[in-house]
Amino acid sequence: MIVSTKGRYALRVMVSLAQRDGQEYIPLKEIAETEGISQKYLESIMTTLSKAGFVDAVHGKGGGYRLNRSPEGYTVGSILKLTEGGLTAVSCTSQGAAACSRTECCQAKPMWDRLDKMIDDFFEGITIADLLKDTK
Repeated sequence: MIVSTKGRYALRVMVSLAQRDGQEYIPLKEIAETEGISQKYLESIMTTLSKAGFVDAVHGKGGGYRLNRSPEGYTVGSILKLTEGGLTAVSCTSQGAAACSRTECCQAKPMWDRLDKMIDDFFEGITIADLLKDTK
């Protein structure tokens, strides 16, 4: 499993917003400059986060983005699943994957299922608050 730049950038932005205590709306341009992410690319990430209810967005003068809950309310797993579409190690175990004719007899499938569970448990066990603590 390789986490794309979209997933990594989304995590960086969520941590950055959490560092601001969620009191004020941070303009997209400021987030882009602070994080070194292109404004256009960041806009698509923020749209994804906003539509999923992870951040509040206000457009216009004085607008921007902020977290809408405490950093403890966001898991790394939930952010990565949103931005990556899932966290499976192999395509045949992902939700909505094309049916595999070998699913019933595949000797490796139980191993892949266990790995997927380990990955999910790991990322669901880490919150944005945990990442904030780790950077201090």
